[in-house]
Amino acid sequence: MWAVWHIDTAAALLAASGLALALAVPLSMAAWRLPRALGAVTSAMPSVAHRRLRLAFLAAGPLLAMCCAWRFGATGAAAAAIVCAMVLLALAWIDAETGLLPDRLTIPLLWLGLLVNLHDTFAPLADAVVGAAAGYLTLYCVQALFLWLTGRHGLGFGDCKLLAALGAWLGWASLPRVLLAAAMLGLAVALARRLAGNLAAGAAVSFGPYLAAAGLAALLGL
Repeated sequence: MWAVWHIDTAAALLAASGLALALAVPLSMAAWRLPRALGAVTSAMPSVAHRRLRLAFLAAGPLLAMCCAWRFGATGAAAAAIVCAMVLLALAWIDAETGLLPDRLTIPLLWLGLLVNLHDTFAPLADAVVGAAAGYLTLYCVQALFLWLTGRHGLGFGDCKLLAALGAWLGWASLPRVLLAAAMLGLAVALARRLAGNLAAGAAVSFGPYLAAAGLAALLGL
């Protein structure tokens, strides 16, 4: 399944872009429909933010897909990485816009990661299983401790499931690096927004986009 396909580099990059654009259609629909199905958004027309994020999604998808093809070559592993990257992009989009990480995307991403790693594609299967459990439990414990100390929810269960999915794809050993990178990136962006006056004190900040970005970097070996 993960054998090298005998096509040249240009064709592999073109095929990767095509796969990303094909996946972008249902994922764009999901980014529109899932928040409304969950009652988080009620507007009948897309907002300016939604249109901007959709454009960013459509632009970033093919670029990331070509990075996957370059990183893994013309293989099934590259195709699997493209699927993972596109779902992570969609989750980042939804979370940035609505503060939600829908189970209809995070849970299939988790199971797909375990299935892909049956052949130790990105991590040994045992590491992937432990990574899924460790990813969920790590952020669950963090949010439970934060709730106990402050009486407020600092993280949502969607963040726990997203980190579990990343653990299923990347294995447990990648989780500390992913968490550290996501936390540092999120802190830097929040500080920049605070200094610019675009973030009120105590305002909620979505963590999902930073987890997705850190997971993508780890997937691509950056």
